[in-house]
Amino acid sequence: MAADHRLYSPSRPRTRVLAATLGLLFGGVSMAQAQSLQELYDAARAYDATYLAARAQADSAEFKAAQSEALGRPTLGLGTSVYKTQTHTPSYGALTAAGPAQVPAATLSSTAAKVGLSGKYAVYNRGNSVTMEQAQRGLGVARADLESAEQDLIVRVAQAYFDVLNARDTLATAQGNKKAVAEQLASAKRNFEVGTATITDTREAQARYDLATAQELAADNDLRVKQVTLDQIVGRVGVDPKPLAQPVALPALASDQVETWVSQSEQHPLIRKAQLGLEVAHLETEKAKAANGPTVDANGTFGVVNNRGDVQIPGTTRQAQVGIELNIPLYTGGYNDNRIKETLKLEEKSRNDLDYARRSISEATKRAFFGVQSLRAQVKAYEAAEASTKLALEATQLGYKLGVRVNLDVLNAQTQLFSTQRDLAKARYDVVLNSLKLRQASGQLRPEDLAGVNALLAK
Repeated sequence: MAADHRLYSPSRPRTRVLAATLGLLFGGVSMAQAQSLQELYDAARAYDATYLAARAQADSAEFKAAQSEALGRPTLGLGTSVYKTQTHTPSYGALTAAGPAQVPAATLSSTAAKVGLSGKYAVYNRGNSVTMEQAQRGLGVARADLESAEQDLIVRVAQAYFDVLNARDTLATAQGNKKAVAEQLASAKRNFEVGTATITDTREAQARYDLATAQELAADNDLRVKQVTLDQIVGRVGVDPKPLAQPVALPALASDQVETWVSQSEQHPLIRKAQLGLEVAHLETEKAKAANGPTVDANGTFGVVNNRGDVQIPGTTRQAQVGIELNIPLYTGGYNDNRIKETLKLEEKSRNDLDYARRSISEATKRAFFGVQSLRAQVKAYEAAEASTKLALEATQLGYKLGVRVNLDVLNAQTQLFSTQRDLAKARYDVVLNSLKLRQASGQLRPEDLAGVNALLAK
């Protein structure tokens, strides 16, 4: 009972004033240091490992494409060699002018050092041309993957951002509900002591208070978890996201027609990637067919040879050679024919992958669109419900004072109001977040779109 008396001690108003003052002070400091969604996205863009890996992959694709360009350029190499030759001749008989004679055995030794340049240029090679075209398509695939990773990062940061705001609102709702229930509990206890209420009111209020305490603890832990997730994405500690500005004014969609969104999804990075994959598969078939065709190469060498020892022409000689080499494959054991059949089947697979990507993106875009439309309608319904529950609570409190309503009715009305306000806040966050997801589903999400969300946040 002593604890209940402290709730209504004379020092309580002064304590409330002090707490409110400190709350305003620290609230102002927190708001001054709070971060916007754009700021946190910029931090995540320089920290998130998944995005940085995709960016490194895209950068490496540029160098890979540059490697393929070497196939259309001449090559030049420098080579040197030193070799020694020894020739042993056995003795043999020979007929000379003086008559038969015996030629003794002999060992001849020579040393040659050679330094030269060799060059080669593919005058005609269809396979090389196709490989260079494939490399350019591969660069496009890497850029599409990077764009997908960037869109995914935007959504992940926004999801974590609004999860923290929603968890804060849930905790504030739980704390407000607990405070209201505590006041009703104290009132029920006082009324029971003076004989104007039954023990049932006190026990009902106590049960509601215990439940509100449990809900507050759960909401506090959920906020901590959501905060850790946001901190981890952006690489900071104690991130403080800015809330939505009051009154909340949700932006309208760029188009209220679902088909408009679907028609714009052709530039989705996943569809572009699948389209490029089909083109690469088609080029692979062309390269397989080119393996049956001729190739023409220009070759050239230039070198200097220094001969020493038992040689006919000692000293330094120069050698130069230029030629055209034509190669025509006649028989490969069936390798080329089966390679062509394989690439045709892979091309068919890539075509089906493209169809699947288009259908999946269309379905995802429609689901995202109808989800946003539903959430916007829910926001309007919750706003109307909030106004109604406020009036209902005021009427119930008046009825309780007049003795026509019991304490449980007041508690139920309070709980309903807090629940409605919590659901309204979440619905608003979901509208903003799912608007970004709609743009992602249709392939239109860009970092510049965060500017519109920042405009909705408190300054």
